[in-house]
Amino acid sequence: MKLTLHIWRQADANSSGAFRTYELNDVSEHMSFLEMLDVLNEKLITDGEEPVSFDHDCREGICGACSMMINGQAHGPDRKTTTCQLHMRKFKSGDHIWIEPWRANAFPVIRDLVVDRTAFDRIMQAGGFVSVNTGNAPDANANMIPKQNADLAFDAATCIGCGACVAACKNASAMLFVSAKVSQYALLPQGQPEKKQRVQKMLAQMDQEGFGGCTNTNECEAACPAGISVDNIARLNREFVSAVLTSAD
Repeated sequence: MKLTLHIWRQADANSSGAFRTYELNDVSEHMSFLEMLDVLNEKLITDGEEPVSFDHDCREGICGACSMMINGQAHGPDRKTTTCQLHMRKFKSGDHIWIEPWRANAFPVIRDLVVDRTAFDRIMQAGGFVSVNTGNAPDANANMIPKQNADLAFDAATCIGCGACVAACKNASAMLFVSAKVSQYALLPQGQPEKKQRVQKMLAQMDQEGFGGCTNTNECEAACPAGISVDNIARLNREFVSAVLTSAD
């Protein structure tokens, strides 16, 4: 297939960026989106031009590094799919594809399609950990946990921290990400000792990083490649209110 690519090019964080247009022929429908960009970069290098910078790592839909907006959608048109798992059969010959980085003040552009997402790391460092010494893996029945709670905790833990929820939200809110990280601990006994400090510290860090407030439009859930539910945001709010009301002055 033949494609016209409109890609955001930006030399560094201090430079102004702009879309540049590239024509690409003989794209196989069996390629992944990143493989298509690899082909483009090989062509650019051969022509003596700078290749397009973009993040990638595992290319198996696990790491969350391959973050970019494709035709205005986080990770592209396929639901519950990362960019590396998006295949070119979702497009057709003659299509114009617009590719740009996440757009959020808390995710400044480093170069081209690469953004700085270390704000997520700082939120995790603020409280997303368990200090209890759990030792070796306990026997399966040593800690009795309701299956529903275990399932919900596992679902929350599947968040890969890609930032699609932030990119899709009109306020660039990180509530879905933070709620997933809070929920995976709040639902399990290992997370109980620090639950009050955790939710307050992580939300405070989220605000400090400059993320916006939740808009309750659920676009974050629709864009999430892991399918994280907005029910976690409701749980986050309950955990926060409980922590504020019961914490010592």
